Amino acid sequence: MPQVQVELSIAADVDAVWQAVHAVEAYPRYMESVRSVEVVADDGTSRTTAWSVLLKGSVLEWTEAERVDEKRRRIEFNQLDGDLDRFDGHWQVTSEPGGGTRVELDIAFEIGIPLLAQMLDPVAVRAIRDNSVQMLRGLERRAVTG
Repeated sequence: MPQVQVELSIAADVDAVWQAVHAVEAYPRYMESVRSVEVVADDGTSRTTAWSVLLKGSVLEWTEAERVDEKRRRIEFNQLDGDLDRFDGHWQVTSEPGGGTRVELDIAFEIGIPLLAQMLDPVAVRAIRDNSVQMLRGLERRAVTG
């Protein structure tokens, strides 16, 4: 199963970065590839979100279950339904020694077309990696400028 992991060191307070990661409904305002994110349900430790993202000119939509761990600054997610067969992973925000914050986005996915996986998976990995890097750069701008 393909996996994408991206991380970025951000010269901002860990709490500011965590708040930016946690506030998913604001993503479309500063992430050009995110068309919409809606929190469908939220009980404080778990929530359901509906996503619409542009991925290399195509619209990718899904609904995911998220487990939010405020203390560890971690969000684990897994797709409930959507355009891919599987889409899950986590966001992790940690303080870096000497200052600053590291944010990590780790995604595992399956397109769901086994006969074409060898051809499509590398293309999808590149597209998801590019999109993930853009998202982290958007978070960086948001956390640094407020």
